[in-house]
Amino acid sequence: MASRTAIVTGAARGIGAAAARRLAADGHAVAVLDLLEDQARSTAKAIADDGGTAIAIGVDVADEAAVNAAVERVAEELGAPTILVNNAGILRDNLLFKMTADDWDAVMGVHLRGAFLTTRAVQSHMVAAKWGRIVNLSSTSALGNRGQANYAAAKAGMQGLTKTLAIELGRFGVTANAVAPGFIDTEMVRMTAERVGVSLEDFLTGAAAQVPVGRVGQPEDVAAAIGFFCSEAAGFVSGQVLYVAGGPAA
Repeated sequence: MASRTAIVTGAARGIGAAAARRLAADGHAVAVLDLLEDQARSTAKAIADDGGTAIAIGVDVADEAAVNAAVERVAEELGAPTILVNNAGILRDNLLFKMTADDWDAVMGVHLRGAFLTTRAVQSHMVAAKWGRIVNLSSTSALGNRGQANYAAAKAGMQGLTKTLAIELGRFGVTANAVAPGFIDTEMVRMTAERVGVSLEDFLTGAAAQVPVGRVGQPEDVAAAIGFFCSEAAGFVSGQVLYVAGGPAA
């Protein structure tokens, strides 16, 4: 596989960090983008300690000027980015009647606006190279989930964005696919357990009981799927949504 430059958003921890490490292990230079710049530096350092190449950039993906500046810096320091993983996301869970407009806007801003801005900034490099891989993070919540009207709508939107990008950019050698994780043991899950007042152990045990393979997912499970979509082998796979959920999700 040719060495390329990859950008992973929301890569300070969890799925994003696992994806960054996976792409680095596959031989790519990786730009670790996250609002949490200190933690992004830790991810980049871990990659460097393993012999890879990585830089960390603090950026709010909902900020147009910041995104454009970050992508320009990546191109200057690592080379033109031709792999993009749109993973940045936040939770503002609540039942509809309790959900504020700010809760809605914040989630849409990070997930959908962020993916739009970053993809738009990167696509010119992919088109120039006549090669590109875009992977958007969706979720099983795209199918609907109590208390997540904003998050579910955003993750469903990521699927629509993915399919449209596949149609528009395919002629330039660019593929676009989505990975939709199920229950993955991440910091977001830990925050949810705390919010609902359940111990993490009980929360994970209850979740595992609902998964056909009998366990909750790990960030590396999702990173493996991302790695495939970013590979040369996935050149004829585009516009697809892969559920990484330990069993049928839809």
